[in-house]
Amino acid sequence: MISELAFVHPDAKIGNNVTIGPWSYIGPGVEIGDDNIIHSHVVIKGPTVIGKGNRIFQFASVGEDCQDKKYAGEPTRLIIGDNNIIRENVTIHRGTIQDNSETRIGSNNLFMAYVHIAHDCVVGNNVIMANNASIAGHVHVGDWVILGGMTGVHQFVHIGAHAFTAGCSLLLQDVPPFVMAAGQPAIPRGLNSEGLKRRGFSKEAQLAVRRAYKTLYRSSLTVEEATAALADEIATVPEVKQMMDFVACSGRGIIR
Repeated sequence: MISELAFVHPDAKIGNNVTIGPWSYIGPGVEIGDDNIIHSHVVIKGPTVIGKGNRIFQFASVGEDCQDKKYAGEPTRLIIGDNNIIRENVTIHRGTIQDNSETRIGSNNLFMAYVHIAHDCVVGNNVIMANNASIAGHVHVGDWVILGGMTGVHQFVHIGAHAFTAGCSLLLQDVPPFVMAAGQPAIPRGLNSEGLKRRGFSKEAQLAVRRAYKTLYRSSLTVEEATAALADEIATVPEVKQMMDFVACSGRGIIR
């Protein structure tokens, strides 16, 4: 049901079984898939493509121009997947031509109130960003990441899958997969062991990742030396390979 008090631009494409509440604004270039619920006072601007089954709560701003001073109105877009929950006052901006001209959000994510996702970010699936968590431009967030409330993430930082940050953390460097981080600036605080258990990782994989963490963070080895020391497990344990491949490709360096 689309409220008579909502504004939907004639060029917008609206799927089946979509609810749009009163005083919401759906602009040109917006495509909304089936079974979405958009509450009152939501603003969605395009070009933006939204998948199926999302819930967007009041006062969210989705697909707005970015806050980068270099942005000069170039055509960029926002892509959002399926079954996301976008709570009150969340802001998600489109991309810039300085990157891939696209901000991309996966599926099954929960963005709590006042979350900010800046231009050119790539957010995976099953991510939780708690209240007031904010990620700057060009940040990549892997699957199953949890960012605690008021976490701040510097631009271009990458956060590996299954990582976890404590509330009020400040991330200035990359966080490898499976690692817990806390502090201002954030430093490694161990493994996200509880998350690994809940998501069904085998005991063997958990032990291997724990050994990799100790080699990387609890020894006096450099990253290159730690990678060499873990060569056998990198070859045989996918989770350790995932962790060390991330470290090897880190652009900003990993938290230490």
